[in-house]
Amino acid sequence: MDQQQQNQPTLEETIEKIEQSIKDLESKNNKIFFLTQDTKGTQRASVAINYQFVKLLKDSGYNASILHEKDDYAGVGEWLSEEYTSLPHTSIESGDLQVGPQDLLIIPEVFGHVIEQTVDMPCKRAIFCQSYDYIFEMLQPGATWASLGIDTVITTSEASSEYIKSIFPGVEPIVIPLSIPEYFKTDEKPKKPIVSIHTRDHRDTMKLIKSFYVKYPQYRWVTFRDLRGLTRKDFASALGESCVAVWVDDVCGFGTFPLESMQCGTPLIAKVPNLKIDWINEKNAIWTYELNQMVDMVGAYLKSWLEDSIPEELYMEMDKTLEPYTEAHESSALLSFVEKVNADRVTELTISLNKIKPIEEPIKQ
Repeated sequence: MDQQQQNQPTLEETIEKIEQSIKDLESKNNKIFFLTQDTKGTQRASVAINYQFVKLLKDSGYNASILHEKDDYAGVGEWLSEEYTSLPHTSIESGDLQVGPQDLLIIPEVFGHVIEQTVDMPCKRAIFCQSYDYIFEMLQPGATWASLGIDTVITTSEASSEYIKSIFPGVEPIVIPLSIPEYFKTDEKPKKPIVSIHTRDHRDTMKLIKSFYVKYPQYRWVTFRDLRGLTRKDFASALGESCVAVWVDDVCGFGTFPLESMQCGTPLIAKVPNLKIDWINEKNAIWTYELNQMVDMVGAYLKSWLEDSIPEELYMEMDKTLEPYTEAHESSALLSFVEKVNADRVTELTISLNKIKPIEEPIKQ
């Protein structure tokens, strides 16, 4: 008998392992890993959402943790609070990642290489698609999630779900609506003449600011504030005191910034993204399809704001837009997803167990 045969588990050991996996799933002792990108300390909504999901699962008794590739993971301590930074973290590089058939590994769509590298892992794998534009970023030509053994996908909007189904027929994504933290709130003091701006491409930020001051020199006393590099709470505070927010993100999959602005009571001037997200409607913000129009829209808005003539309907629509995006809805959808995955996994393991268990002889009378 060679070494490889000696290392093969016996039938009894295999049965015991599957039975233990089923017990772990039923008692929430299975591990749930959210693979998370290292942004080197830079604030990013997609990373904050991973931390929020892990926190919600931990609060509900699940064994969830943040998974990162390298030991030198910078973390989120510079921009997220201690309740998030204290969550469990696991490193792949350190060798701490030990998984069994009961465990769940959730991989962001941008980690195409990890999807390929984990094909032979015994755990359940799922995709978390927040940015549809990155789906093919690291996938080999012709590869699909299904061809790499993935049949479970979560995303954050119906629009993103429909797009995923259009490129990967047979995949039925599960939508988990996001929530906005409660510290995004209206400032009790009057709004200041500050324009908070948030764009995916920093060049768009500078183009908007510079062209505005050239076209509207009478508003040179108005401050533009680029919100990059702030902590989450400073980010929220800045939005709360601003009189208007400006947003440009053509390839967003959900768009937390506009909802954060609305929750702060700060009207939004925005370019409609390529994928029209569920919450977008013509009444809850000032929308345009043309980037070059935004400078004039900011100028017109400031004139109306100074004249105290912003329509009340805009604020009413902002409040109405926020109604589905509560932590209660987010938590309910997330827990339903995990419960279904675990229940399906128990069924799969039970079927496997019944196939290999010896048939017991009937007791003679």
